[in-house]
Amino acid sequence: MKAIRFHQHGGPEVLQWEDVDLPPVGPHDARVRHTAIGVDFVDTYQRSGLYPRPLPSGLGMEAAGVVEAVGKRVRNLKPGDRVAYLTVGNPGAYAQERVLPASALLKLPKAISDEVAAAVMLKGLTSWYLLRQTHRLKRGETALITAAAGGVGLILMQWARVLGAKVIGVVGSEQKAELARRYGGRQILVGYEQLSSRVRALNRSRGVDVVYDGVGKDSFYGGLDCLRARGIMVSFGNASGPVAPVSPLELSKRGSLYLTRPTTADYVATPEAQRTAARELFALIGRRALRLHISQRYRLADAAQAQRDLESRRTTGSIVLMP
Repeated sequence: MKAIRFHQHGGPEVLQWEDVDLPPVGPHDARVRHTAIGVDFVDTYQRSGLYPRPLPSGLGMEAAGVVEAVGKRVRNLKPGDRVAYLTVGNPGAYAQERVLPASALLKLPKAISDEVAAAVMLKGLTSWYLLRQTHRLKRGETALITAAAGGVGLILMQWARVLGAKVIGVVGSEQKAELARRYGGRQILVGYEQLSSRVRALNRSRGVDVVYDGVGKDSFYGGLDCLRARGIMVSFGNASGPVAPVSPLELSKRGSLYLTRPTTADYVATPEAQRTAARELFALIGRRALRLHISQRYRLADAAQAQRDLESRRTTGSIVLMP
């Protein structure tokens, strides 16, 4: 069995295409043959050492596939079932096959393709907890979403509109703005310069209720300046680099703002939480209230190139690896 592994932190060049032995299938486990694997920014953080991993390590937290074998005490799965999963804190999806606890696997509805499932598990469940848990977005509120043409951004933007919120999206180029508009973005800004004045011009001179920021260093303070008094900054990603330490005075002088840095591990780490989130997510996809944009597909062996393209911002929406 082949898998992507790395033995030191660094750039995409540290990723190795290696032979790996699968562990035996335990009584509560299942062996899954992957058919599609999701690629996420968090994968690059783990590879680079921003989120350090014990080495050597696998990579990747989301995938879809077919059950090949189950342990003798597994009752809810059988060989041939189509499944998807999100493994928080246990990367290893960049592989042809994987053995996992059966409780970690979600059966896929017929309406959800393997590629969509692989691309949406982390991004979709992230969007769920940001919109439904971290700040429960309400009808009539205004949300600012950075990187609105990215994998999470496109989902957030569509889902926020389903919830009845007004959405202002920010992207890095006119090409990305066109994509965001194709996925329902009505108010899309290009670039992060003078962001506050441009956002307030779109929002009747008022600040927004919430900022969902996955960009980090390049957008953080501009996002803070867009908030109304007592608004909330939800900083959930570092696409441009991590945010430097923030003084609480920066929040008070802008209107008693709230700041949170949520992580997947604190919201959808358990199978129960994942099933709750996935039911709502799959229902939206099934009735086409939420569309997924898969912009590029790479061979699993070419995972390093996929990460180069992701980090250089040459991609939009979601990208997947094909075993």
